[in-house]
Amino acid sequence: MDVTTDEVIFDRNEAVETPPEDDCCPICFSSFTVPCRGNCGHWYCGSCILQYWNYAAVSKPCKCPMCVRHITTLSPEASLQQRQEQEVKEVLAKIRRYNRLFVGGLTGFLQKLQELPLLIKRLVWHMMDPDTNTLYFHEVRIFAMLMSTIYTAAEFSFIPTGGFRIVTVFDYAAIATILILRVVGIYRRRRLAQRVRHIAAAGELEPE
Repeated sequence: MDVTTDEVIFDRNEAVETPPEDDCCPICFSSFTVPCRGNCGHWYCGSCILQYWNYAAVSKPCKCPMCVRHITTLSPEASLQQRQEQEVKEVLAKIRRYNRLFVGGLTGFLQKLQELPLLIKRLVWHMMDPDTNTLYFHEVRIFAMLMSTIYTAAEFSFIPTGGFRIVTVFDYAAIATILILRVVGIYRRRRLAQRVRHIAAAGELEPE
């Protein structure tokens, strides 16, 4: 089946169940908010599973925290389609976007190209995160090689190479970018920690 619309992605199953009444989201341990079921069968709050994915691999589906299967499709509870609250609509829109990224075949590849700005943004944030062990050297250097190929094919000459091959210049630039982003991420983390300490200290000094 060729998935070409958001409706088809959402309606992959003719009837989407509702989460168990006596159950709760296994991520936030609260009642379900915008409940969504993964293709593995487990239910989550839509915002919770999307936030969980934000800490996963950049271009891969997240793994179910319960069974470790890759979640390639999120199916919202059917009744949510009739809800008009802005928060619900925003979560559903993000779920559609997630589902588009992990459709297989040529359709999935084309949709990944359409969502390239999102993937690049996620990659940058992951490289800045001090808690992320992966620096994505391989992915960024492949992108640099692609850009150097385009630069050479277009016969541009505005980048000074200093005697190096253009592919080497792009490669060094990619490595420098990765290291700079990580330093910026560490600096941001330290600034945030200092701000939290100042707020905590100010709270302790306030008279009762």
